[in-house]
Amino acid sequence: MAEQSLEAGHYSLVVLDLGLPDEDGLHFLARIRQKKYTLPVLILTARDTLTDKIAGLDVGADDYLVKPFALEELHARIRALLRRHNNQGESELIVGNLTLNMGRRQVWMGGEELILTPKEYALLSRLMLKAGSPVHREILYNDIYNWDNEPSTNTLEVHIHNLRDKVGKARIRTVRGFGYMLVANEEN
Repeated sequence: MAEQSLEAGHYSLVVLDLGLPDEDGLHFLARIRQKKYTLPVLILTARDTLTDKIAGLDVGADDYLVKPFALEELHARIRALLRRHNNQGESELIVGNLTLNMGRRQVWMGGEELILTPKEYALLSRLMLKAGSPVHREILYNDIYNWDNEPSTNTLEVHIHNLRDKVGKARIRTVRGFGYMLVANEEN
């Protein structure tokens, strides 16, 4: 089931507990690495021996965190993995006529460069990674604010409004009670 979800969705990261109900998590990890999935994998487990850690990393995990752990440490490790993964090479995201170059942190729409603030860039990159799928408000909120900074409640909406002005109002849809979704082309 986990593999079907991975094939059907657009994910930025896998947090993998080795104690899966159907199989051992290391077998699952080996299989997805054989299928050339390159997204970062963080193993989260109670298996704490050095041999277990080495086995997990050798099979293809990018990080290994032993239970129990502090939630802040999990958040920091996820941010670091996403940062490293997003900064590899000159990878580009293309959705419709939008192109985002992750290495150069530049965005073009129809061949014309868009000038975005750092927060607008963070929002757009997350929405483009999940294009066609809704992204929860909390995920977007965490992408643009560090955990210590508590902005006003409508700040995310203001950044989304400004981003809509730049990429087209109909391209970023509000998913009521959940968050936002980027579509490939402006549709009414």
